Amino acid sequence: MVGTKRYKAVVALPLAEHLLAQMAECDLVVLPGGRADGALFDKAMADAEGLLVSSNVTIDREVMASAPRLRVISTMSVGVDHIDLAAAHERHITVTITPVLSDAVADLAMALMTMLSRRIPEGMRAVASGRWNETSLGGDLAEKHLLIVGFGRIGQALATRALSARMRVRYVDSRRDVSPVPGVERADGLAEGLPSVDFVSLHVDLNANTRHLMGKEEFALMKPGAFLINTSRGGVVDQAALAWAIAQEEIAGAGLDVLEDEPPRSDEPLLVAPNVIIVPHIGSATTETRAAMAQCAVENLLLGLRNDRTPFAVTPAGAQ
Repeated sequence: MVGTKRYKAVVALPLAEHLLAQMAECDLVVLPGGRADGALFDKAMADAEGLLVSSNVTIDREVMASAPRLRVISTMSVGVDHIDLAAAHERHITVTITPVLSDAVADLAMALMTMLSRRIPEGMRAVASGRWNETSLGGDLAEKHLLIVGFGRIGQALATRALSARMRVRYVDSRRDVSPVPGVERADGLAEGLPSVDFVSLHVDLNANTRHLMGKEEFALMKPGAFLINTSRGGVVDQAALAWAIAQEEIAGAGLDVLEDEPPRSDEPLLVAPNVIIVPHIGSATTETRAAMAQCAVENLLLGLRNDRTPFAVTPAGAQ
């Protein structure tokens, strides 16, 4: 349309045609391979005003410096450890997220707890090897103690599910303005909350304050029968310390959707630990959730390019 403002944007992930059509006001460069497209990505970013990415595309200070017109980075994720938020803030670049995956991630965390408690992987291996009814008894979730670390949207979604299973739920969060959930109590910190738990589930961003939040000292506080669940980011857990704690039977096992190295090295000891469940970062991997995330990411990008208010913008910790 004559007179309509047009924006230059780079789409650095695969996107459905109907979503690309929604960005008709943009001159698009579509690079499904992201930075893997190398020179094409660099050339496209030179005059880009907007960028749509996923969590597997790293956007660092160098990329931003090579994109002097960049105003908006819309990431199809909740985690932002792949984006240098401080650099974006310095350059007045808006960064937006897609917090529409809470149910899918909470469902997965609940599933991992159930599988570990009922020893389902052990039973599956027994059947596959011709051994019927030879597994040990599992445990109920009811009356078990769950500590949720990080009580944002996903943590609260998990809490409602755990309460429905008649679990006893507490949470730890560094923020003081967390929305209360009836039936859920606050723990003063990991040192106070970990000794009594049967499960601890991690739901925090990965940043300087949370890297290796769970390490050797924290595992030593847990009961030998307790399990760790991590559906946040791999770096929140000291993976070597976790492998050691499980091998030494300091804790009973773990359910992991994320690892420090993805994919893991072939010699990663957790891969062969019988009481560990590892799935390949599938927290948001449902048809409904991925569709909602893509739609939200497109809307965030367009709002940012139009200089409209973006409800899902994020800033680095401590920024004013």
